[in-house]
Amino acid sequence: MKRNLLLSPGLFLTCVAAAVGQSGPPPVPASGVGRQGTPVSYASVTQLNGLLSQIEATSKNTQADLGKLRIEKWKADGNYKKQALGNVDSVQRNLQGALPEIISQLRNAPEDVPASFKLYRNLDALYDVLVGVVEDAAAYGSKDDMQSLSNDLSAFEGTRRQLAERIENLASSKEGELTRLRTELKSLQAQVEAAPPKKIVVDDTQPEKKPAPKKKPAAKKPADTTKPATGAAGNPPAQQPQQPKPQ
Repeated sequence: MKRNLLLSPGLFLTCVAAAVGQSGPPPVPASGVGRQGTPVSYASVTQLNGLLSQIEATSKNTQADLGKLRIEKWKADGNYKKQALGNVDSVQRNLQGALPEIISQLRNAPEDVPASFKLYRNLDALYDVLVGVVEDAAAYGSKDDMQSLSNDLSAFEGTRRQLAERIENLASSKEGELTRLRTELKSLQAQVEAAPPKKIVVDDTQPEKKPAPKKKPAAKKPADTTKPATGAAGNPPAQQPQQPKPQ
């Protein structure tokens, strides 16, 4: 049974708004550097650039193929044509506006998981609507239109799968890095707890100044006792007469 519409234009735009989000301005461009300033491997950047180039090429081809559709000439009722035109218009606006913005954000942060998943969600929404456009072209359009859009759909599906694998690998790598950092942190904490605390004594007292040594007084010279004492007139003193010893 053929489905009439997979996603209405209003609901599709809601999905696009959720995919683009309101994350503010894109990060500052830094080739080969992650959002947090961490270096990104050359292989990772090369893989991402290849994926984004494929998406951009598919987007360009899809816009050209959608522009060739002549939905107004399809043998279908007016409401169905209106819905098909709404789907085509939604896809075109997404390919020209939301998708380039998301790609630019991811180029500036090659290994950012939220930005990668935002692109995946947008491709997923695009794929769902484009499937309905391809089925409509197969039912009411030309064989060439159906074949061209089918090729575009297959290209989107291939890049979407590659992007899903990349997101899975990035998530696994980030989880491994977090596990390693947690282990290192626990090891450092254990080393800090095991080491005895070091005491640092700061002696900020100034040493007391010692008083200057007192000078010893000079020793006095002894008096000269070799000279006889003189009297008042400078004459030697009179000698006392010796008393006779008793017999």
